[in-house]
Amino acid sequence: MYSERHSDPSDIRCLVAEPDYFDSNPDLIRPKKLLNPVKASRSHQELHRELLMNQKRGVGAENKPELQRVLEYRRRDQLIRQRKEEEEARKIKSPFEQQLQKRQQRLDELEREQERSGEEQENAPEFIKVRENLRRTSTFSSEKQAS
Repeated sequence: MYSERHSDPSDIRCLVAEPDYFDSNPDLIRPKKLLNPVKASRSHQELHRELLMNQKRGVGAENKPELQRVLEYRRRDQLIRQRKEEEEARKIKSPFEQQLQKRQQRLDELEREQERSGEEQENAPEFIKVRENLRRTSTFSSEKQAS
């Protein structure tokens, strides 16, 4: 469709306006089209040539593009670094958090000891339970008399 309309290059030149400085003075320095430094670089040309050859052969169609692989690699590294920093932040606690943790450990130990003593009392014979109750009542009554 496009090739049918613009088959003659002279037709295209008619459509494009030429700058007015070409006609006015031949002594002026005419501007040159700037080169794209990326396209002019040898590495870019080699990469482009390699990509074209791979595309013709059908190689690398299933592989990810290099940019995508690099971005995924960076993203994965960033996540790993972020997780390590979070773990280090958890390990390094403020003095207040350390004190709270120590207090919590002490409370847990006390609860375990109370559970053990409660289990021991439940497993103890009946006469020991009665003896404990008598001791409690005797200490309780002696405290009342003292106050």
